[in-house]
Amino acid sequence: MTNVRVIKPALAALVAAAACVGGLAFGSSQPAQADTYSDLINAQNQHAASVQREVELKQQLAGVNQELADKVLELDDLTNNKIVAAQNKVTQANEDAATAQDEADAASERLSAAQKDKETLEEQIKQTGKDYDDAHAAVAQLARDEMHGSNASDVMSVVTGATSTQDFVNSMQSRDALSRNEANAASSAANSLSTSKNRGERLSAIEKQIAVLKTQADEKAASAQTAAETAQSERDALDKLRQEGEARRNELSSMIDSLDSQSAKQAAQTVLIASQIDSYNRQYQKEQQDAANRVDTGNQGGTPSTPVTPTPAPTPTPPPTPTVPGGGGSSSGGQGTSNGDYGNAYAAGQCTYWAYERRRQMGIGTPSYLGNGGDWWRNAPSYGLRVDHNPQVGAALSFLPGQDGADGTYGHVAVVEAVYGDGTFQISEMNWGGPWNMHNRTLTNLGQYWFVH
Repeated sequence: MTNVRVIKPALAALVAAAACVGGLAFGSSQPAQADTYSDLINAQNQHAASVQREVELKQQLAGVNQELADKVLELDDLTNNKIVAAQNKVTQANEDAATAQDEADAASERLSAAQKDKETLEEQIKQTGKDYDDAHAAVAQLARDEMHGSNASDVMSVVTGATSTQDFVNSMQSRDALSRNEANAASSAANSLSTSKNRGERLSAIEKQIAVLKTQADEKAASAQTAAETAQSERDALDKLRQEGEARRNELSSMIDSLDSQSAKQAAQTVLIASQIDSYNRQYQKEQQDAANRVDTGNQGGTPSTPVTPTPAPTPTPPPTPTVPGGGGSSSGGQGTSNGDYGNAYAAGQCTYWAYERRRQMGIGTPSYLGNGGDWWRNAPSYGLRVDHNPQVGAALSFLPGQDGADGTYGHVAVVEAVYGDGTFQISEMNWGGPWNMHNRTLTNLGQYWFVH
């Protein structure tokens, strides 16, 4: 019965192949989307931080002209709340657009595969006619192989192994019976394939599926186009907010000299720097979008998408180097070196890239190969750079691995933008949550940080 076991898998394969024709109509189910508990916690934490920051700013701005105080608070709200929320919407919209495009591409590929199957089958029909049944033909061939393939070898083995003429006759009768049984089983299996189709029927089924797949591909392409337009709309809204931030920042900058209170100046300066650092996001995002638009990805079937030109964004001016308020713990001595400075050799979009670039803007030379952000403090002395625990405007803050949210393996590096008299200092940093993403933080110096001057 060995050959019966050979026939059955072959039949199973044929049945599976036939079933695939019908299976083309079924698409994969879409996973449900919902905000997670962590999303809720993050939103609550962001709100709490926003409320706390507003309270602290109001305390620092106590006694200040109300109009000026309102401008500081409005710019802070715009930078740290509205723009952040808009950026989150852009991120989600971009992800949705990418997913929709992937689905459109997959639908187009399924359509192309079905069309290719149709072409192949049409060529086969030209040779065999529409009534040719692949399943029955395969079964018949298997039966013929079973009946004829063992004629000579089986007779020889029976003759050489028989001890008498009667043994020979009995063996041949038994094998003949076995062959008949296997042939009958094959015939029965072929007849049981009532769902099998001849080539003409299969062609008709494929043509129907092509019509279905064409509709699906067009729908997916339309969804991808809508998602892309939504993403662009969100990006435009974000860009508009950043334009507003630039106008508010310029207005506030012209008024900051009128502040007499040191704490009020610190509050205004912190908000101004935060807004200026965020403006780099506009520059870098435009550069990335322009680069993406230069790549012609083509369009695979369905409705062609219409490229959308992003709103131009001017290159922001570097943040002005702030003065250090009295009492600040800045260290003395020069900064930077030309030793080992061969240009920005760090990976684009990473924290190290920004640290080099920002110090260059400040006129501070930095070696091109200090390694990962967490290694700068260790490698810098070999180039003659001073390293200590005292923040100074322009210094590179080399975070140890895992320190204050830094990567557990590579560490992190940022640049000091301002040093304040209350022991705090403000930093700018890149690759906050992703390459090219700019961010700012205000930290308290307790001697735990390494600063590369």
